[in-house]
Parts: sequence; structure tokens; C-alpha cells
Amino acid sequence: LPSAYGLGLAYPNPFNPVTSFEFTIPFEGMVHVTVHDVSGREVAELVNGMQSAGSHPVTWDASELSSGIYMIQMTADGYVTMQKVMLIK
Repeated sequence: LPSAYGLGLAYPNPFNPVTSFEFTIPFEGMVHVTVHDVSGREVAELVNGMQSAGSHPVTWDASELSSGIYMIQMTADGYVTMQKVMLIK
């Protein structure tokens, strides 16, 4: 089991239109993973619920969105992290 919370790097990045990443949590708990555009609007909710401890793969299909920079945000038990990804069509 992982010893810390983490959000793995999205691959590929830049991507068109699908990218994948994983998040890790050391304890079972609520996890919320969302995607925001550059103006801060939420454009996708990828995970929202109880997750078991361990690593969890996530795939995001952004085929309905336009090219641009997006931020993937993970929140779990007070831990918050973000990463920037670029969609190129």
C-alpha cells in the first residue's frame, strides 16, 4: 500500500483526446478528482466517492472539449493537489 497521497502524471501529455493517470491513497476515504478549464470552471468530474487504499487508474476522454490547458485536481482527506494537462486537437 502507498504511504502517502499522490496524483500521478498524466500520460500522454499533451494528449488528443484521451489521457490516463493514477492516484494513490494510503487509507480508505472520500476522493474527488475533477478537471477545470483555465477560467476555473469544472468541466469534468472523474472520481467522486469512497475509494479503498491503494493505486487507482483513471482515464479521461476529453473529446467533447476544445483544445486548451486544463487542470486536474485531486482532493482526499484534506490533501489537495493539481496538475496541468494540455489538450491538442
